[in-house]
Amino acid sequence: MQVPDLMILDPQDTVAVALTDMPAGETRQGVTALDAIARGHKVARVAMAKGSPIVKYGQVMGVASTDIAKGAHVHSHNCAMPEGHAGMTALESRALPVPARNSFMGYARPDGQVGTRNFIGIMASVNCSSTVCDTIAAEANRTLLPRYPNIDGFAPIVHDQGCGMTNQGEGFDTLVRTLKGYRDHANFGGVLIIGLGCEVNQLTLYKPTEWAAERIKTFNIQDVGGSRSAVKRALELLEPIAAKANEDRRSQQPVSKLVLGMQCGGSDGFSGITANPALGVASDLLVAAGGTSILSETPEIFGAEHLLIARSDAATGQKIEDMITWWRDYAAKNGASLDNNPSPGNKKGGLTTILEKSLGAVAKGGLSPLAGAFAYAEKIDRKGFVYMDSPGYDPVAATGQVASGANLVAFTTGRGSCFGAKPAPSIKLASNSELARSMHEDIDIDCGVVVSQGVPLAEIGGRIYDLMLDIASGQKTKSEEFGYGDNEFVPWKIGAVL
Repeated sequence: MQVPDLMILDPQDTVAVALTDMPAGETRQGVTALDAIARGHKVARVAMAKGSPIVKYGQVMGVASTDIAKGAHVHSHNCAMPEGHAGMTALESRALPVPARNSFMGYARPDGQVGTRNFIGIMASVNCSSTVCDTIAAEANRTLLPRYPNIDGFAPIVHDQGCGMTNQGEGFDTLVRTLKGYRDHANFGGVLIIGLGCEVNQLTLYKPTEWAAERIKTFNIQDVGGSRSAVKRALELLEPIAAKANEDRRSQQPVSKLVLGMQCGGSDGFSGITANPALGVASDLLVAAGGTSILSETPEIFGAEHLLIARSDAATGQKIEDMITWWRDYAAKNGASLDNNPSPGNKKGGLTTILEKSLGAVAKGGLSPLAGAFAYAEKIDRKGFVYMDSPGYDPVAATGQVASGANLVAFTTGRGSCFGAKPAPSIKLASNSELARSMHEDIDIDCGVVVSQGVPLAEIGGRIYDLMLDIASGQKTKSEEFGYGDNEFVPWKIGAVL
């Protein structure tokens, strides 16, 4: 395969991306570099006057803050945010043919969900019981797990909320919704929820449904004599739960039972060229097979929300617009702005404006029609490509997606992100081959071969789809092999701490 050395993502683009370091004076595809262009950074394909739009992905990603000559390095020093989205176009949605592979081996649950894992959750209702839950999980993994080999482990679901807050309003509702989503998650064969007893977030809110009464138990530390007694009581309750969960077996299930949470973190100049669009292809394949994929991180779609709205019905499009409006207000109240620049790591990797990052981030959603928009941790009630509101902070966003029902997570990264999402396995997708080599212990698929070897995006997307089904059927991700996931449950904290 012929490997390009300069990538033009759309014929309308006024910039190209250097796929290797481009020394000053070197000519590639008719463009002579006036400056040294680092790998992943942008070079001007045409001369642009001050105020002219700078176009990448066929979309306006910024405006020239000064005159830019053809061949110049285009970055923070000469590219600024545009005032609006004028001139930005939207790609048409598409539906891919149903893939030949359309089943996996999963755990059928009585409520119709299907798990990709068979964990038992040790869930804290409040920060005060978190240490006890950690201790219980460690002790159960040491003493009970060896006797019940069909359980994947006892997973602590602990956090720093549950008290010091009012028992009503957006923040409290979000916490309760998140914890209920984990309580009812398909990847849990059983759950033990533990409170202190005097907190705002009372255990009475988490009574299980009748069919789950044997699998979900609760108690307060204050009712059993203290912390050590709580560990003893927990192990007594976990014994029959573990025995029941150990009877669960995998069976052949349709791909329509898969719910994929899509994340990206530590982006670089290649994320929007390789890993994100490759995941978009896999998402489209999953949707074509009847499954569900979730895009999130609202601050990181800002500037590209029109691409989602154009693929949705009027009601869903209005929800997306309302989310952006809420986030503008939320950011302003906290002295911040959505019109911000990417992080230092993103800038070093070649990203210049939040628009540029957003355009690359939205690529994870492929081109399937948008079937719905949901609040953070709200139960996803339909199939297809959907959107869930969340911050851009990866642990918070992934927590919401898992609470919404994601039984699998795909995480693209350009800088290297160490992350797990128990009880959902997390697949790591590297945007560049250098990262895949340097962090091979954490990366599951090297999407950088799109540029390093010229492998088509469609082929990499197919590899991701196949790996998703393998992982859903029980194959472990690199993150699972290391043991990630005990510390990444981070519910979105909204509102005042009282």
